[in-house]
Amino acid sequence: MRAYHIRVRYAFGNRESHVGVVVSLGERSSGADIDDLVALVRPDMERVNSLILSRTGSRVTMIPEVANHLISSGGKRLRPMMTLATATLSGYRGEGHINLAAAVEFMHTATLLHDDVVDGSGMRRGRVTARLKWGNEASVLVGDFLLGQAFKMMVEVGSIRALGILSTAASVIAEGEVMQLAAAKNTETNEDEYLHVIRGKTAELFAAACEVGAVIGERPKAEQAACRSYGMNLGIAFQLVDDALDYGGTAIALGKNVGDDFREGKVTLPVVLSFRRGDDGERVFWRRTLEQGAIQDGDVETAIGIMRRHRALEDTIERARHYGAMARDALALFPKSPMKGALLDTVDFCISRTH
Repeated sequence: MRAYHIRVRYAFGNRESHVGVVVSLGERSSGADIDDLVALVRPDMERVNSLILSRTGSRVTMIPEVANHLISSGGKRLRPMMTLATATLSGYRGEGHINLAAAVEFMHTATLLHDDVVDGSGMRRGRVTARLKWGNEASVLVGDFLLGQAFKMMVEVGSIRALGILSTAASVIAEGEVMQLAAAKNTETNEDEYLHVIRGKTAELFAAACEVGAVIGERPKAEQAACRSYGMNLGIAFQLVDDALDYGGTAIALGKNVGDDFREGKVTLPVVLSFRRGDDGERVFWRRTLEQGAIQDGDVETAIGIMRRHRALEDTIERARHYGAMARDALALFPKSPMKGALLDTVDFCISRTH
């Protein structure tokens, strides 16, 4: 068993502090990166990228402008890589995984465009959000366009089962977003309720992206379920790390402003843990800032101090490690291979990443 020390930083003006988080990840076949995965899927990913660019074309000039603003902004495209990887893991030899991977990325991009409008976000991946550049209406409508294109690409594959999985995912993601909206500013949200939200809004697309690779590979139901389990648990771990990094990262590394979740009134796991473990005075602070939105100068710093006092950031990462372990276990059905090794390394990367 190995332990990795993640030193994450937050900054306020000229002041800078650090939070040290020790994460036990178990034995790894390589470093905490996705270099092997990227190399293994590179030829297929190049085809996916070409398809993405071709499907953003429209006679309405604003559509490709808005779409490409986000698509070309440097995201890792982890979700479509999951589709390509699980298709390869399943021995698939056709062409459908290219369309499905592109569809997954379009679904993800549409969700980001819609999320930024709902959250009122100003930064995404280190760039001004589309909503600030073109307006909320354009962001929502271009997101709808991308969803339409995603479903066209799914239909072209000809797999009713894959179409069913991804269309169901689209509904579940929307439900998750509505659940998050309902839970926003609600400091009474408990851990189980919050995990239910992130299963829908984040982990479901990871799960579907992985499952469809095994489905078009016509693998046994047990292996299809294993790929889905891998994606679901990876997605939960990914989101929990994001939750911790929102309070413990840097604007440059995150590609957004530190403390954006706090300013938007989002009750994420670090808040849930801090609220439950805090005293009456600390609960008054959370109600004032998150429920009432009465945020003052220095409140983000105070929030991080409370989280450190109650080990909320460390324990959020520990929860992520737990789900990461379940993701790794889900792949035990598959024989040893370079792709399986790359998928296992991806779990480590998602947990130990700093951005």
